[in-house]
Amino acid sequence: MTNNDTLKKLRIALNLKDTDIIEILKLADFEITKSELSALFRKEGHKNYKECGDQILRRFLNGLIIRNRGKREA
Repeated sequence: MTNNDTLKKLRIALNLKDTDIIEILKLADFEITKSELSALFRKEGHKNYKECGDQILRRFLNGLIIRNRGKREA
């Protein structure tokens, strides 16, 4: 299972829209455009397909934690 598949499954399981994912990534200090995000959800082999790297998935998961629990206290 690729990072792209994991991101797709989380999007469906959590019922997230593209704007929600962009906001979650912003919480983890990661900027992504809507077109860059849609490239992650395309089928492998499509001309605009982009592989989801470890950093994007890691930032998304960290953003989810911040969204649900709040910022970490120092």
